[in-house]
Amino acid sequence: MVNRGRRPRILAAVAVGLSGLVVTAFLIVQAFRERPATAAPPMPAPGASTPSEGAVPAGPGIATPLALPPSVPLRLDVPRIGVRTPLMKLAKNPDQTVETPPLRRAHEAGWYRLGAAPGSQGSAVIIGHVDTATGPAVFHRLGNLRPGDRVNVQRADGRTAVFRIDSVEHVGKNRFPTQRVYGDPGYAAIRLITCGGRFDRGSGHYTDNIIAFGRLLRVGGEEAR
Repeated sequence: MVNRGRRPRILAAVAVGLSGLVVTAFLIVQAFRERPATAAPPMPAPGASTPSEGAVPAGPGIATPLALPPSVPLRLDVPRIGVRTPLMKLAKNPDQTVETPPLRRAHEAGWYRLGAAPGSQGSAVIIGHVDTATGPAVFHRLGNLRPGDRVNVQRADGRTAVFRIDSVEHVGKNRFPTQRVYGDPGYAAIRLITCGGRFDRGSGHYTDNIIAFGRLLRVGGEEAR
């Protein structure tokens, strides 16, 4: 049995409670409205990759690696070893191995056009012969390069990409570091390659490769950071 005399007091209490909830909800909404907005971190664009290990991430006050848009390289100069050569374009042989310059043009080096252009992000690969049956070829002295030496590449866009040699390595062809040579290191890199080691008369080839690894230092006087 309901006590009718208590009903108004109960309804009044309920009304007061609802009013309190409304006021509380209003204050919470106001607090969110007045709180300073913070931007959500941007989502990467479709197909974009995350920075490679060792790459410098972009951000306020942080320099990104120097790199240029692609442009065909025309000439290679390596002052330390007296190299001044035009660059021919190389691709792949029918068996999918990388082309080398024809022996009749052994005094010239070639750029692997299926890779990065010198100055663009990625590994720009330049290949030259060490010698021929008649004498030294364009990269005969490649093994004399030292860390800190400069390599200049003149490009079709009128810019000269200047690289600094980081290391010069002598490796067996059966241990060729394919990923280090052709992979993208996250910056504008250059790789100069020739033959080395012992000449195998049975196969008609040298047993080793000499590889100079370098990175872009400056373009048009702008130093890479």
